[in-house]
Amino acid sequence: MRKPRDFDSELKALDSKARQLKQAKLYRFGELVVATGADALPIEQLAGVLLAAVGTSDMTVREGWRQRGAAFFQREGKARGRARSGAASAAADDGGAAPARSAAGAN
Repeated sequence: MRKPRDFDSELKALDSKARQLKQAKLYRFGELVVATGADALPIEQLAGVLLAAVGTSDMTVREGWRQRGAAFFQREGKARGRARSGAASAAADDGGAAPARSAAGAN
């Protein structure tokens, strides 16, 4: 005989997963705002820019924005790759030892 499904627990699990996904999405949007430097804008100005972008139906303008965004992510990806390889080579150069603390930096 089959065990009956517990719809309540499945619904709770799905609700929890949906909340986690929403939180991750919000976090990524925040990271994007900071990475682009848009966090320096006043919140009203940033909201206005986003509303203008959402309200624009001119496909030429939107394509230009898409290309700029794609170029931004390509630059960011290359910069991250260089930073990772630079950190790995620096660790290999000094034998992987942590840098010594200066007297001024010590607590």
